[in-house]
Amino acid sequence: MSKLIQYKEVEICQDELIVLKDVNLEVGTGEFIYLLGRVGTGKSSFMKTLYAELKVAGKQADVLGYNMLKMKRRHIPYLRRKVGVVFQDFQLLTDRSVEENLKFVLKATGWKNKKAIKNNIHDVLRQVGMENKAYKLPHQLSGGEQQRIVIARALLNSPGLILADEPTGNLDPETGQEIMELLYSISKAGMTIIMSTHNHQWPEIFPGRKLIFENGQIKEE
Repeated sequence: MSKLIQYKEVEICQDELIVLKDVNLEVGTGEFIYLLGRVGTGKSSFMKTLYAELKVAGKQADVLGYNMLKMKRRHIPYLRRKVGVVFQDFQLLTDRSVEENLKFVLKATGWKNKKAIKNNIHDVLRQVGMENKAYKLPHQLSGGEQQRIVIARALLNSPGLILADEPTGNLDPETGQEIMELLYSISKAGMTIIMSTHNHQWPEIFPGRKLIFENGQIKEE
């Protein structure tokens, strides 16, 4: 199992405040990892360091082959292509169809071949069970369907890592369970998923590693 993330004695700051200190962590391929802890304990801040939204200090901080301690600005877009992000509030472009939303991301990340773009969009929509919704606008979809599109968007560039920030937070329990089943099946196919949640049922139903955030530190349960 290759190491995707290696953090040694890492410190994470936001606006000069130390959010997390002495973070020691290794993450391998195909792991499903839960980030658990109260609001404000640093779960989102930790996730932001993984796509260079927040800076880190420390002894070692490697993510997907990039040294985050020496990360140059021009390399950030390349790292971000390797990280898929699933937001709680979807963040879809409301004035564009599902297909146009996904096309926008691919074009922004350097895709030019029209046939390749079309094939890739079809593939990710099939993966999330939404292949016949490509023409729909976001407001014509249910919350669960929108979240499936967001997961499809995260898969577009075949990332090495998917970060899911409270992906079931805005969904009813049944729809939330369907989204969890989808994420879990993607993980079983070899994708590493790191997910923050306040729902303590999920780790019982879908077992994975549990990282507990409290008192400025990350502890493994």
